[in-house]
Amino acid sequence: MNLSRIVLGVALGALVTACNTDQKPQATVTSTTSANSSDTLATAAVADIVYINSDSLLSNYEYFKDARTRFQSKTQKAEKDLQAKAAAFEKDVQNYQRTGGNMTVEQRASTEQKLSQRQQQLQQQSQTTGNQLATEEAEEMKKIYDRVEAYLQKLSQERGYKMVLTYSRGQSAILYGDNSLDITQEVLAGLNSEYDQEKTAATTKEPAAKKK
Repeated sequence: MNLSRIVLGVALGALVTACNTDQKPQATVTSTTSANSSDTLATAAVADIVYINSDSLLSNYEYFKDARTRFQSKTQKAEKDLQAKAAAFEKDVQNYQRTGGNMTVEQRASTEQKLSQRQQQLQQQSQTTGNQLATEEAEEMKKIYDRVEAYLQKLSQERGYKMVLTYSRGQSAILYGDNSLDITQEVLAGLNSEYDQEKTAATTKEPAAKKK
């Protein structure tokens, strides 16, 4: 019997793809000079339509960074587990190939059946793990988008925005946008402030829970 090596692949999806954005050139957000800063703020305050640089938002949003770290840790742990089981399986296959000639027909048939079952189990585990990670990734991304959407709804009500567009370098319907309409940094500051308050509140509750 010729048992091939198992190729272990874990689907990481959009979140891990986004994790690599730190290594890619980021779209820069330019601002007006101080001489025009007051005019810019006035213009942004009354604008009906504004836009956000999604590249800058994700790469600098602290909640996203923490989510990325958690997901990377979980993925690495899953991959390490699969790789360890695959290495043990391959070792047993090599051992069988060395000693199989000394076995009886019945022993060889039994050993090959067990190895085949282990191979199928490893392949199934790899697929199941990939599906679980993909599901968790989708859920985490939904949480991120929900948080951003909720903040934008609140900000739009405060500022009177009728529409907030998204801009991503090389992938956008916005071919040009005046810098005065770019609210990326303002939104980013607000989101990070809210998240920082959440973490502070959670940290404060932990000691109280331990005392009980």
